[in-house]
Amino acid sequence: MTTDSTFIGSADATLAAIGAALDAALARDENAADDGTDWSLIDGILEIECGDGSKLIVNRHVPNREIWVAARSGGFHFRADGGVWRDARSGGELGAQLTGLLRDQAGLAVDLTALPPPPA
Repeated sequence: MTTDSTFIGSADATLAAIGAALDAALARDENAADDGTDWSLIDGILEIECGDGSKLIVNRHVPNREIWVAARSGGFHFRADGGVWRDARSGGELGAQLTGLLRDQAGLAVDLTALPPPPA
């Protein structure tokens, strides 16, 4: 990614896709919607409110050109690598790792297999 605007556009598309997947999961799972699980996306920060009051935060970090995830289990930094958002430490892919975090923390089954790839 050569420009901030390219990164921001790509990261925002990824955040929007996560939001759409959350909407689909909440529509399928009445219990999650009823327990207060919800999300919002404002200015590059996706905040997921879990039924137990905890939160997961997914945001774009422009200076490092990364997508950051903060969860109860820790913090993760994903950067463009080989056409996917890959965790800088574990090498895990954003969709797979976020699916596990949402299952563990929110009890929500979310399909994040169709996240848009970052630009090369």
